[in-house]
Amino acid sequence: MAKPLVFVTGNAKKLEEVVAILGKNFPRAITNQRIDLPEYQGEAEDISISKCKAAQAIVNGPVIVEDTCLAFNAMQGLPGPYIKWFLDKLGPEGLHNMLAAWEDKSAEAICTFAYSSGNPEDEVILFQGKTTGTIVPPRGPRSFGWDPIFQPDGYTKTYAELPKSVKNEISHRSKALEQLKNYFMQNNER
Repeated sequence: MAKPLVFVTGNAKKLEEVVAILGKNFPRAITNQRIDLPEYQGEAEDISISKCKAAQAIVNGPVIVEDTCLAFNAMQGLPGPYIKWFLDKLGPEGLHNMLAAWEDKSAEAICTFAYSSGNPEDEVILFQGKTTGTIVPPRGPRSFGWDPIFQPDGYTKTYAELPKSVKNEISHRSKALEQLKNYFMQNNER
């Protein structure tokens, strides 16, 4: 029996969402572990690879890590991978207000999962999903990050207002996880 795939997160809601999206047919057991990893800087892909290598060294087994970005098009992709810190300091209202001077309120939600087989010699594999949308005044529950200000294209509700089942079908996270799931199914990663 293969070792469980360790999802490095301390966020229970994120873990719940990942397990729901991957579904019961995912070929590997998933556990989670909270690890305080360094806060890397750079582009999302580079950050994800560095986080995954650091996590693999601690777990000493197969791991996945996630990096989420919220890229405002008017700001050439900022706050991007630093969204966590912007949200902590400004809250949803402050994030929305950052775009007050710009006509362009479009944004892209980007989720990058990085996977390590557990062997430090193996390459880290990336899976990235993107959802386009608009930054709007906060609406809906405030229980999950910046969901209240992101309204995906083609919808009249924010991520926070959408039923979980709908969000889990269209989100940037679900798109990245679909790629990860396909990789495991095609490569018989067990």
